Amino acid sequence: MEGDGGHSLSLHLRYGVIAAIVTLVLDQASKFWLVRVFDIAHRGTVELTPFFDLVLAWNQGISFGWFQNDGAGAQIVLMAIKALAVVVLAVWMVRSRTLIATVALGLIIGGAIGNGIDRLVYGAVVDFALLHARIGENTFNWYVFNLADVAIVAGVMALLYDSFRGKPAAKAP
Repeated sequence: MEGDGGHSLSLHLRYGVIAAIVTLVLDQASKFWLVRVFDIAHRGTVELTPFFDLVLAWNQGISFGWFQNDGAGAQIVLMAIKALAVVVLAVWMVRSRTLIATVALGLIIGGAIGNGIDRLVYGAVVDFALLHARIGENTFNWYVFNLADVAIVAGVMALLYDSFRGKPAAKAP
């Protein structure tokens, strides 16, 4: 990295690392508080607004509860896949040429590590946010999610946005 281009790339990388760390800290702090301090398991559903509740859901699958499996072997495979994904994303982040892509990758990495820590500590991911809508007599629920999930989705959306801007997001290998 030389000249101004190198300086801006290292600055971008710094912002990506900060995004990952902030995401990880906020995610883990929210889960710790809800599980250990607020004791959501004993409180049950807490209605915050007409469309948003705090609940406790132990997600043993991957994104949005897909591929649910509580077996130790399955959890090890999921952790290995997640670790490999974080390494690949980190390499991509180091090569990233845009601030948006670098921060987006940091959000995804921080979220993935946060959910990975849950698997190590609890054996499942702690999900707690439930959006829902009541229409007539029917209630429609979204998947239960957490701050790591929000960061991952925001990161993916930012990568998609950045990809349409025309500037290459990373150097070719």
